[in-house]
Amino acid sequence: MFSDYNFRYYNYRLVLYMLSLSVIGILVVASASNQDSGTVTKQITGVMVGFALAIGLSIIDYHKIIRLYALDYGSCILLLGAVLVVGHTAGGATRWINLPGIGRIQPSEFVKIGLIVFFSWFWNKYEEKIDSPILVGLAAILAAIPIGLIFAEPNLSTSLVVITIILCMVFAAGISYKWIGGVLAVTIPAGVLFVFLLTKGLIPFIHGYQARRILAWIYPHAEQYAENLYQQKNSIMAISSGQLQGKGLFNTTIASVKDGNFLSAGQTDFIFAIIGEEMGFRGSVIVLLLFGLVVFECLYMASKAKDMSGKLICTGMAALIGFQAFANIAVATQIFPNTGLPLPFISSGVSSIVSIFIGMGFVLNVGLQRKIGN
Repeated sequence: MFSDYNFRYYNYRLVLYMLSLSVIGILVVASASNQDSGTVTKQITGVMVGFALAIGLSIIDYHKIIRLYALDYGSCILLLGAVLVVGHTAGGATRWINLPGIGRIQPSEFVKIGLIVFFSWFWNKYEEKIDSPILVGLAAILAAIPIGLIFAEPNLSTSLVVITIILCMVFAAGISYKWIGGVLAVTIPAGVLFVFLLTKGLIPFIHGYQARRILAWIYPHAEQYAENLYQQKNSIMAISSGQLQGKGLFNTTIASVKDGNFLSAGQTDFIFAIIGEEMGFRGSVIVLLLFGLVVFECLYMASKAKDMSGKLICTGMAALIGFQAFANIAVATQIFPNTGLPLPFISSGVSSIVSIFIGMGFVLNVGLQRKIGN
């Protein structure tokens, strides 16, 4: 079973970085939840289960998983369809389903990994025809179906994450710059037109709250959108109040933005505000550095992968972790419009944690089967 593996190539650095982020996540979630035992226990359980799955998958040949591409893609569509039919609704969105014996999960988190695996098979199989309009069109349709189902939940932010992952994988697969230039030539004016129509209320598929968040970001000083910036303003206040060293984890000072209940979604979407306030600039930089190291290791292993499918798995995970971490922090600092995305390895949420570890298990296995002589 392990005859093709060279365990001296096992990426222990990546394991260390993942565990470091996870430990920080447990501590910060504990503080954000005022040390709620149920929340902390779920976080620890998610890390333990996810880490065990990552280690287990790291010694299973990823080619065996990729051969199940049809089952993989079908499961993604089935799970997303089940969400829309029998899903649990909270906060105006239907994104969760209850599984007997497991509990509530968010399928879109696992679908991100499933689509990375599927498209790593797809572009590996059709590598020599990657610039074919028929193949590009087919790939676009295969991507549009799950993205459309995620968008219908509604979950615009996760839809954008999946689009980013797939685009990065296509770029890494070697698609012609003519396609890239063509996409940019269409996307840029389309984006300008989208913003113009949004200001006129002429985008029917964008929900009202989504439009207000985007417009509040475009017009941050407009009084009518002030309420939509409330969370982000408080997040910035929390981060800046931490200064260099932070106020300390689990602090209960009267000056705490967190303990004054000025932060919402402090365990999930705005957890970086807790990091900034309690761990300060120094702790925030450590977290950013760890994310940078994780992304670097993924890309490094992509460069050493022995085939296209392995390269694309690593690239897809680098795109997922890099973009989602950036987007989460960008929301917390008002660089992006307010939207809900977990900070990988850190935010509260078992589905997010376990799915990320599963993806990293595949990455670790790719590293075990790197090209000879590298």
